[in-house]
Amino acid sequence: MKSVLIIDDEPQIRKILRITLESNSFKVTEAENGNDGIVLAASHKPHLIILDLGLPDQDGTSVLKNI
Repeated sequence: MKSVLIIDDEPQIRKILRITLESNSFKVTEAENGNDGIVLAASHKPHLIILDLGLPDQDGTSVLKNI
């Protein structure tokens, strides 16, 4: 099963993406900030990351560089 990590601070966006992806047989992991996203990316090794560029703790570009 393919896995997706969603890094977004908006719960509604994460929910819509999770429902859509899970209904298409993806395993979904979620993070609500950049720091948690970096940790989850390292520990879960997702096939795909959906990353919000405007996170509250750091911008998405910094998260991308750290991943």
